Amino acid sequence: MIQKVNFRDQVRKHLLKQMQKGELHLGKTINLAALARQLDVSVTPIREALTQLQQSQIIKAIPNRGFIISGLSTQEAKNIYELVANMEALALEESEFDAGSIEQLKKQQELFLNTNNPLEQVNADMEFHRLLTCNYANDIAQQIILDLKTRIFFYEKELAMNTEFYKNAHNQHDSIINAIQDDNRPTAALILKMNWLQSLGYMQKLMVPATA
Repeated sequence: MIQKVNFRDQVRKHLLKQMQKGELHLGKTINLAALARQLDVSVTPIREALTQLQQSQIIKAIPNRGFIISGLSTQEAKNIYELVANMEALALEESEFDAGSIEQLKKQQELFLNTNNPLEQVNADMEFHRLLTCNYANDIAQQIILDLKTRIFFYEKELAMNTEFYKNAHNQHDSIINAIQDDNRPTAALILKMNWLQSLGYMQKLMVPATA
């Protein structure tokens, strides 16, 4: 059977990939017509994909300008980081980890440690967190976490310039892996939650009051 191609999802994936590569940044305007020509699709699936991203608070519609990547705010940072901290902690605690899963985490942590480029560090960190929660068997929660972390990516890019922050993150990652190896998921979940809340603390220090 020939499967119908979902252009909307393909466009969404393309835009998310551009974000990960640093090609879509804060305040960047997304031109529907130009994107349609680039991807060789009609503007309809592009508008649908952008509407999805708007619902996830990743972009916003500006009259007479189109869609742009939303700016950062201290209140949004607090809301998102606290949600992700709690949801990932729950997801980890409800997940099972075998030897292969633990080995994947160790390899990703090594990649994270050996990456010096700030953007690559963010992506390596995000993948580490994905591996921590990818076995959580709740599709609805997984979609919510994905949307939240797509937005949180732009905050993490700001943190990537802070070397002291990542030094602490390295240590917490190792502690999470060790707790999982000891089959102590509650402790691993607690450290994971602390990891996100520490990120929030650093972010709140970096952001000026004018953005609140």
